[in-house]
Amino acid sequence: MNFLAKSVMNIARTCIANTIQSSNLTTKFCEHRHSQGNILNTTKICVSTTLQGLRQIRFGSSLWQMHKRGGPYKKSKPSKNPFDGAPFMKGVILKTVIKKPKKPNSANRKCVIVRLSNGKEMTAYVPGVGHNLQEHNIVLCKNGRLRDTPGVKIKCVRGKYDLPHVSKRT
Repeated sequence: MNFLAKSVMNIARTCIANTIQSSNLTTKFCEHRHSQGNILNTTKICVSTTLQGLRQIRFGSSLWQMHKRGGPYKKSKPSKNPFDGAPFMKGVILKTVIKKPKKPNSANRKCVIVRLSNGKEMTAYVPGVGHNLQEHNIVLCKNGRLRDTPGVKIKCVRGKYDLPHVSKRT
């Protein structure tokens, strides 16, 4: 028999023994005052409260089974994607802004405030040298934050909609 099952059985036995001996001990052990008279009900409550703490431990699994299945405590991290899972999203420009980067860097970043098709308003970075974006232009935005500029989590895609490719430099 498994160690965990034995310990649950021992707790249930002590609950029953305490109920038979004295109703006060049972209420202290199980912390339920409304179930003083009924032995079976008290035992059920005691076992259920002890099992709540033991729920996440796997019964009788070998290390290889746990390795194949993955750990019991893995929780999926929430996505940092501002597009709710979509790789690209269309947006309308509300305003062009110039943002200043964090401490060691000093070159100003050309950004635009965009209202995305999902209704969110975000600041997007315009990569490359020069752009001709104005209010009401349409741009395609992709994921990718600008590390040295706080608040900028998306980038505009060059060569799509109203944002042309970088013009040839001479």
